[in-house]
Amino acid sequence: MEYLINKSNKKIQNTKTQFKRYLFSKIDWQQRLILILGHRGTGKTTLILQHLKDNIEKSIYLSLDDYFFETNRLVEVIEALHTKGYRSFYIDEIHRYEYWSKDLKNIYDDYPDSRFIVTGSSILEISKGQEDLSRRAVVYTLVGLSFREFLLLDQKIDLPKLTIFDILNNHSTLSVEYLDQFELKTHFKNYLNYGYYPFYQEGKSSYHQKLNEVTNLIIDSDIAPFEELNYTTVRTMKKLLYVISQSVPFTPNVSKLSTKLQVARNTILRLFDILDKAQLISLVHASTKGITFLQKPEKIYLQNTNLSYMFSDQQVNIGNLRETFFFNQLNVNHEVTTSKYGDFMIDSIYTFEIGGQGKTSKQIQGVPNAFLAIDETEFGSGNRIPLWMFGFMY
Repeated sequence: MEYLINKSNKKIQNTKTQFKRYLFSKIDWQQRLILILGHRGTGKTTLILQHLKDNIEKSIYLSLDDYFFETNRLVEVIEALHTKGYRSFYIDEIHRYEYWSKDLKNIYDDYPDSRFIVTGSSILEISKGQEDLSRRAVVYTLVGLSFREFLLLDQKIDLPKLTIFDILNNHSTLSVEYLDQFELKTHFKNYLNYGYYPFYQEGKSSYHQKLNEVTNLIIDSDIAPFEELNYTTVRTMKKLLYVISQSVPFTPNVSKLSTKLQVARNTILRLFDILDKAQLISLVHASTKGITFLQKPEKIYLQNTNLSYMFSDQQVNIGNLRETFFFNQLNVNHEVTTSKYGDFMIDSIYTFEIGGQGKTSKQIQGVPNAFLAIDETEFGSGNRIPLWMFGFMY
């Protein structure tokens, strides 16, 4: 036990608390069992260590990718630590542990005076185990940095979050106030290129290489074992992801893809669904109601703009980049679907067309609650809203 206690103390001492992710203030930390899901590199470990550092209750950090848990059961460790007076357990990388779902259920039931804050990077694996924990766990998902968070982390520029109503009703005034605080062109370009995952701070020149490693790790270590995919299907998935990256915003022709990749139509649709759930791509449908994997999506995007730069061996398509950014930022707190008249429909109310400075209102003329999200512009007017402003919504 002393080994685990000492390791926890060192992690806590080395944790910085100046910058906290958006999810920190949204979590109800008083819940007895909290699951925090998200990609590797989004900051889940730092998030729970920051809360642990502020916690006055006797607490400990346990990482289940430690070799210690190869030969020691979590239930036995919790029992020993509980005897020593520990009541808050911050358990990291739960998906690395074979018996995670069963053990979490047991410790939750056996120690009603204790709290368990748990993280997992294998979103598919953790989702599978939620059935046993559905009555017990409160689940949160941590996504990558917003443009607002990137400015705070990278430049120490702290600007308030904006709601959709703030942007639609006051964007002209707010854009002036915000742009007094930072230089738009450089920082926005940097964010689109390498600002989505906090690990860019480890080295910008190697960022896309590390992002590629994370992407392959998700496919090989998270998706393949969970879905029991063979080597050929994994290769097909990687080919499919590359095809999407070269064509997005991708309007899928499943029959052509089936022929090109030499796999069945339903296999293509299943792989779309898996990649979407693993948060490597984003499927956009005409409606979010009653969707099954057998329904072809209207559009497909890479999950974030940094992936666009990682896959591109040439110039990144600017139209794709704009739409990917808009969808990625809005999808965190809003329902985003395709629109009959524009690019996107938000919460079944607002229609948005995305474009550059030359974009006109012709396509959305006469459509109620319709707006243009315009790139490469600092300020807007009327229903023309600067695209960058949608990066301040979380």
